[in-house]
Amino acid sequence: MKNFKNIFNFHLSIGAKLGLSLASIAVTLLVSCVISVLEYTRMDDYVSTLISEDINSINAASKLAEMSNSYNLQVLSVIGEDSYEELPEFDSGRFSDYCNSLKNPMLPETVAALADSVMYSYTAYMLTSMELENVLESSFIDSRDWYFERLQPRYDMLHSNLGKLSEAIYDDLEKNSSTFDRGFYRSIIPGIVAVGVGLLLILMLLFFLMAYYVQPVYKMLDSMNAYRENDKTYSYKFEGDDQLVELNSGISEIVNENQQLRKRIFALRSKK
Repeated sequence: MKNFKNIFNFHLSIGAKLGLSLASIAVTLLVSCVISVLEYTRMDDYVSTLISEDINSINAASKLAEMSNSYNLQVLSVIGEDSYEELPEFDSGRFSDYCNSLKNPMLPETVAALADSVMYSYTAYMLTSMELENVLESSFIDSRDWYFERLQPRYDMLHSNLGKLSEAIYDDLEKNSSTFDRGFYRSIIPGIVAVGVGLLLILMLLFFLMAYYVQPVYKMLDSMNAYRENDKTYSYKFEGDDQLVELNSGISEIVNENQQLRKRIFALRSKK
């Protein structure tokens, strides 16, 4: 057991012990803060990218709804007219680009599936709308009946799929926002732990200072006052390996030498 103690019997000065204690607190706080920053940065980059994709998808879905609604209103405006200047035009390439942009691997599979549904219903709607010119030029086809019986149901399907698409994107945006909130609180946990550990280490350091330095100093003062006031022997001893023990030993030696000197002086005076 004695050999085991000697292995760990490092002779550290008071300054080294205090410096080591404070350094351990600083390192703990620093490491925890670094972990918090790295975790928050990683989470922020990932979730911010997802939220950005959701916002872009919402804009794309809004453009799809705007384009289809505008075209349907243009078709409706020429229905029942005896004469028309030109047929409504639709930018199919732009519509397809918006649909393809929603097939992003960072988006949920449901969004991509709904984008396909939008594309299918759009194709059905456009194929039917291509009949518009023949319907307007025909003398035996009622254009209003054609619109409400053939084209309107397909537009309603397209509009319904666009609504489901927008709803799915908003749900994903809400989920990512919640993930961001949870990730934020999760990222500050290391900081909270660091503060807790730091306070614990500070309390331990305070206990260490009180037990191993402050209390011995008070004991030394009590013993020294007992010698000065009552001429008692300075007998306080404690275990340690730093300057405080050396100081206590030095005071003990000085006091003992002073007592011996006073005894000699008293003996010389008695002989006279």
